[in-house]
Amino acid sequence: MTNLTNLLDYDPDGLAAYCGTLGEKPFRARQLQRWIHQMGAADFDGMTDLAKSLREKLHTRATIAAPAAITDHVSTDGTRKWLLDVGNGNAVETVYIPEETRGTLCVSSQAGCAVNCRFCSTGKQGFSRNLSLGEIIGQLWMAEFALRRDLGREGKNERVITNVVMMGMGEPLLNFDNVVGAMRLMLDDNAYGLSRRRVTLSTSGVVPMMDRLGQELPVALAVSLHAPNDALRDVLVPLNKKYPLRELMGACERYLEVAPRDFITFEYCMLDGVNDTEAHARELVALTRDVPCKFNLIPFNPFPESGLLRSKDPQIKRFAQILLDAGLVTTVRKTRGDDIDAACGQLAGEVQDRTRLAQRGKFGKIAVEVRTV
Repeated sequence: MTNLTNLLDYDPDGLAAYCGTLGEKPFRARQLQRWIHQMGAADFDGMTDLAKSLREKLHTRATIAAPAAITDHVSTDGTRKWLLDVGNGNAVETVYIPEETRGTLCVSSQAGCAVNCRFCSTGKQGFSRNLSLGEIIGQLWMAEFALRRDLGREGKNERVITNVVMMGMGEPLLNFDNVVGAMRLMLDDNAYGLSRRRVTLSTSGVVPMMDRLGQELPVALAVSLHAPNDALRDVLVPLNKKYPLRELMGACERYLEVAPRDFITFEYCMLDGVNDTEAHARELVALTRDVPCKFNLIPFNPFPESGLLRSKDPQIKRFAQILLDAGLVTTVRKTRGDDIDAACGQLAGEVQDRTRLAQRGKFGKIAVEVRTV
């Protein structure tokens, strides 16, 4: 049997081009895309408005296949986490977070991560490879239609997932083309039809790719900041050595010229005695003075290899109050799904490390430098 083409690997333009190779007009691609991404169809026979001749061609040449779920766990708070098989001993995690007015899916972009942030368990697994476009959009396809089945909403074009955050395993901007292709499907009216404000990409600060994203597909942007000065961020987010804070803030300002929201979200993991003092908060106010922003303070979710502790609640409140007093919108993220290791920074999956990051990633004590502002 010949290798079948996985139609999840195509963004809208790619699917139109593929249909062209079958001698079909572009409108057939739009029909096909609606069947796949709006109805969750995986069987060509059920696509009744496609010509029989096209269905027969697809039967012998194509398939619709998302990564298979190895495990599927539901937290006591309703958070749901799937471990998905992406082949060759690698597995990635996808998390659904239900709330009263929205349902958010946290999507992975890489098997592992090469950025190796100090407080994130994904990086401790090392890095294997980028996910394909189909493996990225396949997480949304799998989750949306699994949730519809479980909620009795099959056959209804009524979204369960209203928001997508590219905040799972991996640095999305280091898998730029596949991530952007997947996000094009998320936004396309013949697929998931989400607005740019409801798709958020989170980056640790790959400055050239932030600029490119702004040119090609500006969605809502979150930046993993985690430190108010270069000395500390070099330790917590090693990518900072390549793209230091001054360059990162400049990239944020440029992105805001085209962004669908009028602010950048800065994510800040609260680490006890490391980055959580009042002096650090004042440094943050000074650092972000020229960037319209909001802060999302994330209580650290511990894992054994980190050697780090979560900031205490009173200290988080004091830290937040300094930002609020400076006029910065500041929220403290509610920890969700930590009983199934689905909380922020806990996604580990299974990674066949090709970088030896996992072996090299033994950490000593962090030397804390606090600057007066």
